[in-house]
Amino acid sequence: MDNGHEPATKADLTQLGQPLRSEMAEQTEQLCSDIRQMFAELKQTLRDGQTELLKVIYSFAHSIDMGLKGTDIDGFMLRQRLTAVESRVTEIERRINLPPETQ
Repeated sequence: MDNGHEPATKADLTQLGQPLRSEMAEQTEQLCSDIRQMFAELKQTLRDGQTELLKVIYSFAHSIDMGLKGTDIDGFMLRQRLTAVESRVTEIERRINLPPETQ
């Protein structure tokens, strides 16, 4: 095998195959390790994206809830003012419709 013109024997192939196999095994293990690391990074990126999405949804729901509470408070205050106006109108109507008391 040392001479490039002679045919390779089975022993020559076996001798050359051992380093190639070990190198191939190392490269395969390195590739698997890189794939596992990339997969872990991808999972973490997806989790971070989910967290950000949930924060946005929570913030949106919170702002809507605060708006609805504000509307409820405004409605209550409006009803309270309307009740005060109605009671004053009723009192005025009573004064107008009641004859004055005689002494």
